[in-house]
Amino acid sequence: MARLNYSASDEEIIRRVFEKYGVKITSDQIAKAYGNEFRMSWKKSVEVASFIKYMTIKQAESWLEDVVRLKRPVPIRRFTKKQAHHAAPWGGWPVAKWPVKVAEAYLEVLRNLENNARFKGLDVERVVVVHAAAHKGITIRGYMPRAFGRSTPWNEQTVNVELIGAELPREVLPKRLRLAVFK
Repeated sequence: MARLNYSASDEEIIRRVFEKYGVKITSDQIAKAYGNEFRMSWKKSVEVASFIKYMTIKQAESWLEDVVRLKRPVPIRRFTKKQAHHAAPWGGWPVAKWPVKVAEAYLEVLRNLENNARFKGLDVERVVVVHAAAHKGITIRGYMPRAFGRSTPWNEQTVNVELIGAELPREVLPKRLRLAVFK
Protein backbone atom coordinates (compact mmCIF):
# COMPACT_ATOMS: atom_id res chain seq x y z
CA MET A 1 0.00 0.00 0.00
CA ALA A 2 1.33 3.41 -0.93
CA ARG A 3 1.84 5.92 1.85
CA LEU A 4 0.11 9.23 1.19
CA ASN A 5 2.16 12.37 1.67
CA TYR A 6 -0.10 15.06 3.04
CA SER A 7 1.10 18.62 2.60
CA ALA A 8 0.48 19.38 6.30
CA SER A 9 1.85 17.28 9.15
CA ASP A 10 0.09 16.62 12.44
CA GLU A 11 2.33 19.14 14.19
CA GLU A 12 1.42 21.78 11.62
CA ILE A 13 -2.30 21.09 12.08
CA ILE A 14 -1.95 21.28 15.88
CA ARG A 15 -0.15 24.63 15.51
CA ARG A 16 -2.81 25.98 13.11
CA VAL A 17 -5.66 24.98 15.42
CA PHE A 18 -3.94 26.68 18.37
CA GLU A 19 -3.34 29.88 16.36
CA LYS A 20 -6.88 30.02 14.95
CA TYR A 21 -8.95 28.80 17.93
CA GLY A 22 -6.61 28.97 20.95
CA VAL A 23 -7.22 25.30 21.74
CA LYS A 24 -4.63 22.57 22.23
CA ILE A 25 -5.40 19.27 20.51
CA THR A 26 -3.52 15.99 20.11
CA SER A 27 -2.82 13.82 17.08
CA ASP A 28 -5.67 11.53 18.17
CA GLN A 29 -8.15 14.34 17.41
CA ILE A 30 -7.11 14.65 13.76
CA ALA A 31 -8.71 12.80 10.84
CA LYS A 32 -7.51 12.84 7.25
CA ALA A 33 -8.94 12.01 3.83
CA TYR A 34 -7.40 12.03 0.35
CA GLY A 35 -8.96 11.74 -3.09
CA ASN A 36 -6.79 10.77 -6.06
CA GLU A 37 -6.98 11.76 -9.72
CA PHE A 38 -10.40 13.38 -10.05
CA ARG A 39 -11.05 14.58 -13.60
CA MET A 40 -12.09 18.15 -12.87
CA SER A 41 -10.87 21.72 -12.98
CA TRP A 42 -7.94 22.50 -10.70
CA LYS A 43 -8.82 26.20 -10.44
CA LYS A 44 -12.37 25.51 -9.31
CA SER A 45 -11.02 22.91 -6.88
CA VAL A 46 -8.75 25.52 -5.28
CA GLU A 47 -11.73 27.87 -4.85
CA VAL A 48 -13.92 25.19 -3.27
CA ALA A 49 -11.07 24.15 -0.94
CA SER A 50 -10.55 27.69 0.31
CA PHE A 51 -14.31 28.10 0.75
CA ILE A 52 -14.99 25.00 2.87
CA LYS A 53 -11.96 25.53 5.08
CA TYR A 54 -12.92 26.17 8.74
CA MET A 55 -16.45 24.81 8.29
CA THR A 56 -17.73 21.78 10.16
CA ILE A 57 -18.20 18.64 8.10
CA LYS A 58 -22.00 18.98 8.25
CA GLN A 59 -21.92 22.64 7.15
CA ALA A 60 -19.61 21.88 4.24
CA GLU A 61 -21.72 18.87 3.18
CA SER A 62 -24.97 20.86 3.21
CA TRP A 63 -23.42 23.73 1.24
CA LEU A 64 -21.87 21.45 -1.38
CA GLU A 65 -25.12 19.49 -1.74
CA ASP A 66 -26.85 22.80 -2.47
CA VAL A 67 -24.15 23.59 -5.05
CA VAL A 68 -24.85 20.26 -6.76
CA ARG A 69 -28.57 21.12 -6.80
CA LEU A 70 -27.69 24.64 -8.11
CA LYS A 71 -29.27 26.31 -5.06
CA ARG A 72 -26.22 28.16 -3.65
CA PRO A 73 -22.97 29.24 -5.34
CA VAL A 74 -19.32 29.09 -4.36
CA PRO A 75 -17.49 32.44 -4.29
CA ILE A 76 -14.63 32.83 -6.73
CA ARG A 77 -11.94 34.98 -5.14
CA ARG A 78 -8.63 34.08 -6.77
CA PHE A 79 -9.24 33.18 -10.43
CA THR A 80 -11.57 36.02 -11.42
CA LYS A 81 -10.09 37.29 -14.70
CA LYS A 82 -12.62 37.39 -17.55
CA GLN A 83 -15.36 35.91 -15.35
CA ALA A 84 -18.98 37.00 -15.32
CA HIS A 85 -20.04 39.20 -12.39
CA HIS A 86 -23.45 38.67 -10.87
CA ALA A 87 -25.88 41.19 -9.48
CA ALA A 88 -27.04 38.79 -6.81
CA PRO A 89 -28.28 38.92 -3.21
CA TRP A 90 -24.87 38.16 -1.73
CA GLY A 91 -22.31 40.82 -0.97
CA GLY A 92 -18.55 41.06 -0.97
CA TRP A 93 -17.89 38.64 -3.84
CA PRO A 94 -19.43 39.47 -7.21
CA VAL A 95 -17.96 36.45 -9.01
CA ALA A 96 -19.63 33.15 -8.17
CA LYS A 97 -19.94 29.75 -9.82
CA TRP A 98 -21.77 26.51 -9.36
CA PRO A 99 -18.99 23.89 -9.90
CA VAL A 100 -21.13 20.74 -9.80
CA LYS A 101 -18.42 18.25 -10.79
CA VAL A 102 -15.99 19.66 -8.22
CA ALA A 103 -18.66 19.72 -5.50
CA GLU A 104 -19.49 16.06 -6.12
CA ALA A 105 -15.82 15.10 -5.80
CA TYR A 106 -15.43 17.12 -2.60
CA LEU A 107 -18.58 15.51 -1.18
CA GLU A 108 -17.00 12.10 -1.78
CA VAL A 109 -13.83 13.10 0.07
CA LEU A 110 -15.85 14.81 2.84
CA ARG A 111 -17.84 11.63 3.44
CA ASN A 112 -14.57 9.72 3.55
CA LEU A 113 -13.26 12.22 6.14
CA GLU A 114 -16.45 11.77 8.16
CA ASN A 115 -16.07 7.98 8.11
CA ASN A 116 -12.39 8.22 9.07
CA ALA A 117 -13.27 10.51 11.99
CA ARG A 118 -16.03 8.14 13.12
CA PHE A 119 -13.59 5.20 12.88
CA LYS A 120 -11.09 7.04 15.10
CA GLY A 121 -13.84 7.60 17.69
CA LEU A 122 -14.25 11.35 17.14
CA ASP A 123 -17.52 13.23 17.54
CA VAL A 124 -18.40 14.01 13.90
CA GLU A 125 -20.57 16.99 14.87
CA ARG A 126 -17.47 18.72 16.28
CA VAL A 127 -15.00 17.96 13.48
CA VAL A 128 -13.92 21.10 11.59
CA VAL A 129 -12.09 21.04 8.24
CA VAL A 130 -8.83 22.71 9.26
CA HIS A 131 -6.88 22.03 6.06
CA ALA A 132 -8.22 21.71 2.52
CA ALA A 133 -5.98 21.58 -0.52
CA ALA A 134 -6.17 20.73 -4.21
CA HIS A 135 -3.04 19.56 -5.98
CA LYS A 136 -2.50 19.07 -9.69
CA GLY A 137 -2.45 15.40 -10.61
CA ILE A 138 -1.25 13.63 -13.71
CA THR A 139 -2.08 14.91 -17.17
CA ILE A 140 -3.96 12.45 -19.35
CA ARG A 141 -2.54 12.88 -22.84
CA GLY A 142 -4.93 13.06 -25.75
CA TYR A 143 -4.84 14.26 -29.32
CA MET A 144 -7.46 15.68 -31.65
CA PRO A 145 -6.85 14.73 -35.28
CA ARG A 146 -6.75 17.62 -37.73
CA ALA A 147 -6.72 17.95 -41.48
CA PHE A 148 -3.70 17.01 -43.58
CA GLY A 149 -2.32 14.50 -41.07
CA ARG A 150 -1.80 17.00 -38.24
CA SER A 151 -3.02 16.79 -34.67
CA THR A 152 -3.57 19.10 -31.74
CA PRO A 153 -2.88 18.14 -28.10
CA TRP A 154 -6.17 17.60 -26.26
CA ASN A 155 -5.04 16.85 -22.72
CA GLU A 156 -7.13 16.35 -19.60
CA GLN A 157 -6.05 17.48 -16.16
CA THR A 158 -6.62 15.59 -12.93
CA VAL A 159 -6.74 16.88 -9.36
CA ASN A 160 -5.78 15.34 -6.02
CA VAL A 161 -7.88 16.57 -3.07
CA GLU A 162 -6.82 16.41 0.57
CA LEU A 163 -8.90 17.29 3.62
CA ILE A 164 -7.79 17.26 7.24
CA GLY A 165 -10.28 17.70 10.07
CA ALA A 166 -9.81 18.24 13.79
CA GLU A 167 -12.23 17.65 16.65
CA LEU A 168 -12.71 20.90 18.56
CA PRO A 169 -14.56 21.77 21.79
CA ARG A 170 -18.15 22.98 21.38
CA GLU A 171 -17.43 26.55 22.52
CA VAL A 172 -15.09 27.30 19.58
CA LEU A 173 -17.09 25.63 16.80
CA PRO A 174 -18.37 27.88 14.01
CA LYS A 175 -22.00 28.54 14.99
CA ARG A 176 -23.29 29.11 11.48
CA LEU A 177 -21.98 29.38 7.97
CA ARG A 178 -19.76 32.38 7.35
CA LEU A 179 -21.94 33.65 4.51
CA ALA A 180 -25.67 34.15 4.71
CA VAL A 181 -26.45 33.98 1.02
CA PHE A 182 -30.08 32.96 0.97
CA LYS A 183 -32.09 33.51 4.09
